[in-house]
Amino acid sequence: MKMTREKIENHQICIYVFSLIFGGVIGLSNESLATSLDWIISPLIAVLMYGMFAQIPFLKLGEAISNLKFIGSLLVGNFIAVPIIVWILTIIFPQSTPVLLGVYLVLLTPCIDYVIVFTQLGKGNEKLMLASTPILFVVQMILLPLYLWLFIGEDMVGIVHVEPFLEAFLLLIVAPLLIAVITQLWAKKKVLGERVLHSTAWLPVPFMALVLIAVVASQIGKVYSDFDVIVRVIPIYFLYLIITPFVSRLIAFIFKLDKDAGRALIFSIGTRNSLVVLPLALALPESWAKIAAAVIVTQTIVELMGELIYMKAVPNLILKDSPKNNMR
Repeated sequence: MKMTREKIENHQICIYVFSLIFGGVIGLSNESLATSLDWIISPLIAVLMYGMFAQIPFLKLGEAISNLKFIGSLLVGNFIAVPIIVWILTIIFPQSTPVLLGVYLVLLTPCIDYVIVFTQLGKGNEKLMLASTPILFVVQMILLPLYLWLFIGEDMVGIVHVEPFLEAFLLLIVAPLLIAVITQLWAKKKVLGERVLHSTAWLPVPFMALVLIAVVASQIGKVYSDFDVIVRVIPIYFLYLIITPFVSRLIAFIFKLDKDAGRALIFSIGTRNSLVVLPLALALPESWAKIAAAVIVTQTIVELMGELIYMKAVPNLILKDSPKNNMR
């Protein structure tokens, strides 16, 4: 039986579920191998982003950038609605300060990288998500210290540094984006370039699977070793994933977004910046760093499972196709 890209994409959910399980088995059975996978996560995400970016017609991005309704909904959702939701959840499920710090770091920062892939797989407008990443990047850097000061106290403001955010943005967004644009320009002029561009369509599914394996394998040991602490934050993460799609749906209705933009909003508000804020947690004093990092890694694992459900639930249940072109 000939393996085609369409067949792979049709079975991507099964592939991702297997990847999560396989990553967990590696992480729990071979600690040294799992730890050695840390370094490969960012390169894998960069290739994943390149494969996804290469499929986007960048000449049409101007329309996405000028979509002020979407940008407005994104800012309201991620920087007003989300902090309120997180604050309420942490009141319902009180935690110690190191645990709270990990929860706030990860849930108050919207994802700027693989959310674009999940948006595409969930039939949302990935061009809108791509165009909005610089705005999300800048605003979260400005507001995160303020949120930590409001929710925890003045001493927490100093832990937020721009370097991990800037490094992630340049390596995981800007570099793959530039290479993808160069590939598209090459494809217009040379037959070889056209073949290379065509082959990039094979990249997203296998590299998403590799990212899932590497992330889970390298991080699940931290979760396992602090499970007595971790188990208390899991309800927060599950409830966050359950609540935010419906809050996003309401915001999309208020801003009168079309269904594709509404789906992109759901994925943006539901997907957090765990791989970027993890270095912030690891830079904390040692007694806090271990717990905060484990809390963030737990969110990553819960979120990855949630995204697999989102990819089917968002276009088929939460925001289905309809004859109407908007949310009214």
